[in-house]
Amino acid sequence: MAGTDRRRTRLSGGPAIVLVEPQLGENIGTAARAMYNCGLTDLRLVKPRDGWPNKKAVAAASGADTVLDKARLYDSAEDAIADLRRVYATTARDRYMVKRILTPRFAASEMRQLVAARESCGILFGPERTGLVNEHIALAESVISMPLNPAFSSLNLAQAVLIVGYEWFAAGDETPPAQLATGHSKPATKERLIAFFEHLEEALDDSGFMRNAEKRPSMVRNLRNLFQRAQCTDQELRTLHGVVTSFVGPRKRKK
Repeated sequence: MAGTDRRRTRLSGGPAIVLVEPQLGENIGTAARAMYNCGLTDLRLVKPRDGWPNKKAVAAASGADTVLDKARLYDSAEDAIADLRRVYATTARDRYMVKRILTPRFAASEMRQLVAARESCGILFGPERTGLVNEHIALAESVISMPLNPAFSSLNLAQAVLIVGYEWFAAGDETPPAQLATGHSKPATKERLIAFFEHLEEALDDSGFMRNAEKRPSMVRNLRNLFQRAQCTDQELRTLHGVVTSFVGPRKRKK
C-alpha cells in the first residue's frame, strides 16, 4: 500500500535487527523497508554475501535510506550482538534445544518492557536459504517462532522482519481498533438526528405508509434503529432531508 507523509515525525529506536549472512542485496533492501515501516532503524549486517554497500539494496529499500545509511557491518554474529543485553533468534524449525519459544506478539510485548527499562535487545534473522544455524540459535535466550500454516511456514527475509516489526510497532501503538472517517463533515448530533426522524415519519404518515396504528410504533423504532446504526454526518442528514422533500414536497411547518 502506498502512503508516506515525510512531514510526520520519524520514529526510531527499538530492537536491533541483525541479518546474519544475508544473500541478496535486494533482500537487505526490502528488510530495511519493512523495518522503517515499523519505526525500526538499527540494522546490523553480518557478512552479507554480495558485499556492502550494495546498490540493489538501496533500490529495493524504496526510500528507507535512513536505515541503510546507519547499517553497521560485522564479521560475526557474536560481534553484532556484543553490546546487547537480550537476544531473540527467529526460526521456523524445531532445533531440539531447551529454549523459550515465543510468538512475535509476546516477544514484542516483552521487548517493549526491556526498552522501557533501557535494556538493549536484538533479533537474529538467518540467511534466506537455510535460516540460522544452531550455533547462532544458541546465542539467544529465546526463540521467536511465527504460527503459520504448518504445511507451508517458510517466509522470505523481509516478510519475517515485517511480521516481527509490525508486532513491535503495534505493541506501542494507540490507534483505536475502529474509527469512522467522516471527511469534512461532523457526526450528526442527536438533536439533528431526531429532527430528521420527525421529518421522515411525518412524510410517511402523510403518504399512508404508517396507516396501521398498531404496527406504527415498531415501524418507527425499526427505522430509527436503522439510521442510528448508520452513524450519519450532518451532510448526510441534509441530503436525506432533501430526499424526503423531493418525494413529498416541502415540509408542513408546525405553528
